[in-house]
Amino acid sequence: MTAPRSARRLPDLAGPAAWNRILADQPEPEALSGSTRADVVIVGAGFAGLSAARRLTQIDPGMRIVVLDACRIAESSAGRNSGFMIDLPHELNSEDYAGAGDDRAITRLNREAIDFAGKAVEAFGIDPNFFDRAGKINGAVSAKAVRHNESYAQHLAGLGEAFEMLDERQMSEITGSRHYLCGLHTPGTVMLQPAGYIRGLARGLRQAGVRIFENSPVTQFQRDGTGWKVVTPKGHARADKIILTVNGHLESFGYEQDRLMQLFLFAVMTPELDADQLAQLGGAPRWGVTPSDPMGTTMRRIDTAQGGNRIITRTCALLKPDMRPPARSLERAACVMQRKFDQRFPQLAGLNMEYRWAGHLCLSLNSVAVMRELEDGVYSGCVQNGLGTARGTLTGMGAADLACGISSEITRHFGAEARPKKLPPQPFRELGANMVLRWKEWRAAAE
Repeated sequence: MTAPRSARRLPDLAGPAAWNRILADQPEPEALSGSTRADVVIVGAGFAGLSAARRLTQIDPGMRIVVLDACRIAESSAGRNSGFMIDLPHELNSEDYAGAGDDRAITRLNREAIDFAGKAVEAFGIDPNFFDRAGKINGAVSAKAVRHNESYAQHLAGLGEAFEMLDERQMSEITGSRHYLCGLHTPGTVMLQPAGYIRGLARGLRQAGVRIFENSPVTQFQRDGTGWKVVTPKGHARADKIILTVNGHLESFGYEQDRLMQLFLFAVMTPELDADQLAQLGGAPRWGVTPSDPMGTTMRRIDTAQGGNRIITRTCALLKPDMRPPARSLERAACVMQRKFDQRFPQLAGLNMEYRWAGHLCLSLNSVAVMRELEDGVYSGCVQNGLGTARGTLTGMGAADLACGISSEITRHFGAEARPKKLPPQPFRELGANMVLRWKEWRAAAE
C-alpha cells in the first residue's frame, strides 16, 4: 500500500446552520460503521457532492455510490450560504463582479447547473418554495454604485440578457427599506432555501439507491490494490474511485497546499417576524439583494414556506488559513451586521437576531476551480470561489463525468483552467489579506 492521505483538519464552523435549523427535524442520521464496498465514494455531501452523486446515477443507475459527510446533511456550508444560485458571471475577486473570461460561456454553464438542479427538484419532489426562480437585485446605495449598475446594465444589453432597472421608490416597495437609491433586477437567479434543497436532494438520492452516511468524517484514504480504502472513525469503504467534493478542505488532504484562500463570511438571521413587525416593515414577502460592491452587505427576506418570515444579513470576511475562525470574529461580525440591519430597517432597529454563524468559502487568487483527476482514480470537484450553489453543482457534475471517462462542456471548461496561483508566505498571507479585507469593507461603506 502507498502512504495514506490523512486529513489534517476537519470542518469547524462557528454558530448554527440557520437555514437547517428553521426547517423541521431530519430523521436520525446513519454513520458509516464496519466495512462496505462501492464503485465510487464521494467525500462531502454539499452541492458538489450530491450533484456528483445525482450525475453518476444518471450515467449508470446500477452504480454503487457511497457518500460520506463529516456533519449532518445541510449543517455545513450547504446550510450556511445566502441561497443565491446565480446564472450570470459573479466574480468575487473583482471590483464589480465582472468576470475575466467568456461571459457567455460562463452563463451557459451556470444555467446548465440551474437546469440540472431544477430537474432534480421535479424528479425528487423537492418543495418548489426551496427553489424559487425569482431572480435577484443588485442594490446600489451610493452614486458610485449607481454608476456600476448602469455600466453593468449596458454590458448585459450587449450580451442580449434581460434586466430591469429599479428606482428608489421601487426598491422601497420591494424591500421595505429606503436605504437603496436603485437596483438592477436580473431574472435568471434562483433563490434557494439551501438547506431545504440539499435535504430534498439527499432524500431523493437515497430513494434512488445512493448510500449517504452522516457524521462520518473521512480521516484518511489510501491505495488498496487497484482501488482505494476510505477510512472514517467507525468504519471504512473500499471503492474503485474517489470523488473529493470538500471545497477548501482539499488542502487538508495535502492537495494544492499554499494555493487556496480559506475565507469565512458571516451572517445573522432575525427571529420570525410577528404581524406588527411585518406591518411596520412592508415590502414583498420574498426578495434577495446583493451589494454593488462585492465587499458590501447581502440581504434576503424569506416567508413562511421557506422557514418563517425572516430577514438574513450577510457581510464581513476573514481569511484564516487554519480554517478555524476565532469566536471573537463572529462577535465582531454580529455587531457590524446589527448596524447594517438597523441602517436598512430603522422601523425594526434593535431587533435581536435569533441566529448568527460563519460560513466557509474557498477562493483561488486566479479564480480557478480544482476540477480534475488529482491522481489515478481520485477526482476533485472543489474550490468554488464563493459560488458554491452554481459552481459547486457544476464541479460536482464535472467530477462525475471525469470519473466515468465522459468529456463534456463542463469538463473541458474546468480542465482548461490553470492551477491555483501560489499564495504569499505566512504570516504575510493572513495579516496582509485581512488588512485588505478590512480596507475593502471600509471602502464599501453603506453598500
